[in-house]
Amino acid sequence: MPKVLRIINRFNLGGPTYNVAYLSKFLSSNYETLLVGGQKDESEDSSEFILEKYDLKPIIVDEMMRELDIKNDWKAYWKIRKIIEEYKPDIVHTHAAKAGTVGRLAAYHCKVPVIIHTFHGHVFHSYFGKLKTLFFKTIERFLAARSTVIIAISEKQKEELSLIHKIAKPEKFRIVRLGFDLQKFQDQQTEKRKSFRDKYLLDEEEIAIGIIGRLVPVKNHHLFFDAIKHVAANTHKKVRAFIIGDGESREELLQYCVDSQLKHIEFLKKEEKSLITFTSWIKDVDWALAGLDIVCLTSFNEGTPVSLIEAQAANKPIVSTKVGGIENVVLENETAFLHAIDDAQGFNSSLVKLVDNELLRQQMSKKGWEFVRDNYHYTRLVRDMESLYDELLSKKN
Repeated sequence: MPKVLRIINRFNLGGPTYNVAYLSKFLSSNYETLLVGGQKDESEDSSEFILEKYDLKPIIVDEMMRELDIKNDWKAYWKIRKIIEEYKPDIVHTHAAKAGTVGRLAAYHCKVPVIIHTFHGHVFHSYFGKLKTLFFKTIERFLAARSTVIIAISEKQKEELSLIHKIAKPEKFRIVRLGFDLQKFQDQQTEKRKSFRDKYLLDEEEIAIGIIGRLVPVKNHHLFFDAIKHVAANTHKKVRAFIIGDGESREELLQYCVDSQLKHIEFLKKEEKSLITFTSWIKDVDWALAGLDIVCLTSFNEGTPVSLIEAQAANKPIVSTKVGGIENVVLENETAFLHAIDDAQGFNSSLVKLVDNELLRQQMSKKGWEFVRDNYHYTRLVRDMESLYDELLSKKN
């Protein structure tokens, strides 16, 4: 029976954790899987409940942390190398940058037959300066040459990685879209909507606009706040905005609201209404999405944004920047309005249009579920990945 050693950066709340959980739990009995991961960052919410749900007991490598740290990274490398030597996997499959670096290096030195890496996103623009970005690109090119296959999660991401950033030649890549358990976004929507709106003091006629994700510079929340300010000044509808998530930029974003004269509440500490509510992380995102009317994303850079897949599964129309793999996970002008990152005017206009036009919101909502159900369910992910494993092992044998 072939063995798969699956390694992920860290067990934080997000799409990559869900995907390694599905692949570890639901891969057929033809394969044996061992899951390894690092510690979540202090600014992130834990995903332990995901692991518990699927009865997964991973090996935790404490030294494999988010930030670059030569001492800890070296220790993580040797720990993973020891795991490889003891487990003797036929496949090492790494997910995201840090795991991809230490995991692939260890697998290569241990002569593992098949080495696979999945890019869930990348940091080759909008994260660091030119010198640091070049450093990371050089590392990725070195590791790509020692990988059997590199997985991109969208056509757009493959194009960026191979043709723009030149991490490897196009033939080195395979596209395997992400997969999720999406049925929960359809179940009990009426009850969830009432519960969410009761908790956050939302009247039925108020339009709730949400943005979901880490509070970090690359997510470009300033564009969202400016858009909300524009909408509030240009519609007769009552609107409320919800910042669902947390992270290193929280204090700066709270100050931005103050400077922009945007009335806001942090984590709903007071029983009062506000134009903008910072909720922190909400684990039951299906509950939150049921209560929202429109979902936004304003990032400078994205791989495959989970929040937009989930928004469509919950029948919510979207206004987003058009970056990374976003255009591959929505139906432009059917389930989402997309705009260039420098097109604030267009972004604002689309958001006002959706707020003012209930019929348009309903029309865009209807197409989302069918699209993501057929393309982004976890059963398709597992089936595609196992087929790739079979192919690569067959070639090696």
